[in-house]
Amino acid sequence: MTPLGAITHVNYSDPDGQIYCCLRNKVVKLDEEQQTRFCQGCKMFGGNAEGKGVECVWEDMRSVSDPYVVTDPILEFIKNQTRIVGVNYMTTMTAYFGG
Repeated sequence: MTPLGAITHVNYSDPDGQIYCCLRNKVVKLDEEQQTRFCQGCKMFGGNAEGKGVECVWEDMRSVSDPYVVTDPILEFIKNQTRIVGVNYMTTMTAYFGG
């Protein structure tokens, strides 16, 4: 498990041809338009997962394996909506709002 750093995310298409797209932060259909308009110019693009999806390389703040295999794009979307708020952020917000 690698807690921080550049992780290869192997996003396999689900039965409906959908994947989680980190760039767009949503579940998208991995069709020609997605690949042309978004994947090809994306700095996170790492390959086509042997024709079964897409590989994306990005710094994941979660503790995940490398490579990290995704087979459920909706679950992956949900997991990526959770943000860790650090102590420094909370201290700043408390001071700002007079808590």
